Amino acid sequence: MFERLGNGVMVLPASPVQRSSRDTERPYVPDRELHYLTGLTDPESLGVLVGGSEPELVIFVRERDPDAELWAGPRLGPEAVAELVGSGGCHPLSEMGERLPELLGRGDRIHFRPGRGGPVEQYVLDALERARERGQRTGSGPRGILDPGEILDDLRLVKDEHEIECIRAACRVTIDGQRAGARAILPGVGEWVVEAAIEGAFRMAGAEGPGFDTIVGSGANACILHYVANGACVPEGGLVLIDAGAQVALYHGDVTRTYPAAGSFTGPQRDVYTIVEIALGAAVDTVRPGATIGDVHGATVRSLTGGLADLGVLKGDTDGLIEQGAYKPFFPHQTSHWLGLDVHDPGDYTRHGEPRRLAPGMVFTVEPGLYFRPDVCQDRAAAFTGIGVRVEDDVAVTDTACEVLTASLPTGAAEVEALLGR
Repeated sequence: MFERLGNGVMVLPASPVQRSSRDTERPYVPDRELHYLTGLTDPESLGVLVGGSEPELVIFVRERDPDAELWAGPRLGPEAVAELVGSGGCHPLSEMGERLPELLGRGDRIHFRPGRGGPVEQYVLDALERARERGQRTGSGPRGILDPGEILDDLRLVKDEHEIECIRAACRVTIDGQRAGARAILPGVGEWVVEAAIEGAFRMAGAEGPGFDTIVGSGANACILHYVANGACVPEGGLVLIDAGAQVALYHGDVTRTYPAAGSFTGPQRDVYTIVEIALGAAVDTVRPGATIGDVHGATVRSLTGGLADLGVLKGDTDGLIEQGAYKPFFPHQTSHWLGLDVHDPGDYTRHGEPRRLAPGMVFTVEPGLYFRPDVCQDRAAAFTGIGVRVEDDVAVTDTACEVLTASLPTGAAEVEALLGR
């Protein structure tokens, strides 16, 4: 990390505390970059990494406060944080004004993400102003601000074994939630009831909760990609698309399955489901070191496009249909996103105009889908109107291929039907 930082300084403030109304705080969401480098999850914390010939990590945290802890729970305080993090440079927040300007002045650039305002941002701006005023003669001080992601995104993209084990744990709990959700599905049941079953299973298994808003889309709602209202009742004979992920140790699982509310797929539903499942297998088969996310998406598109042609929804040869983008009304999204501390983890898919090559330790989703929204279903697709199917697994690139982290939750149509417990 310090080798990449060079002579720069990186400033990572904690996420702000959010309130739902007046003095009512929402559950705190730690800043992922700060946690990745320091392990800190406390509000108002600040991590400062100083590069150069004598690199160091300096941390500022809240002091102990019995009155505040009465309402919000115990704080660690500087001494306990120093012991946990292993940094001798841990100070109370009250000393930030005294110490931070000198730390910022030691770098030739500052890695900081502006836009939140507050005192930390003002200290950064002041450091730049001082360098502008005095640096011409002294040759010292920071001369610009860079996004911390220029360094951190690539580091976070390749997970170590501890991180992958955290994601495995999140996937196991996510699968528990999917199974609980499947058991709750019945015609006429509220989508919110299924949502409650999923998220209850997450908490029962020890997760912090859902890592993102749970999607329970029944009937035509399954065709809305980020449907989170979960306010309708499951229609008789409809499908129920569940896209959910548990958060464990701040890492995420992200799994989608699509279930028939009646207990078994109808003919058209099964036809669409089979195409999507085959595309999932084709995509996963492409995952190996040296391949690209584009290769994974390309395999998905080719498989789905061929399936749509077999259904008679599209007409023409597969290559021509792909070149025309004829599949896009039915498959409008990408196949994959990185997965980790964020459900959509950082990391460029292309660098300097070239696609990024997959390497061991990269973790991402594979999620083909087909969505027959009423507005895109013309004559040949009329029989499938309102059907929405997505099947999503999480994979980790290994030395030779990939590990499907969610393989214990089946994808075959008959096995999915069995999950409903009818």
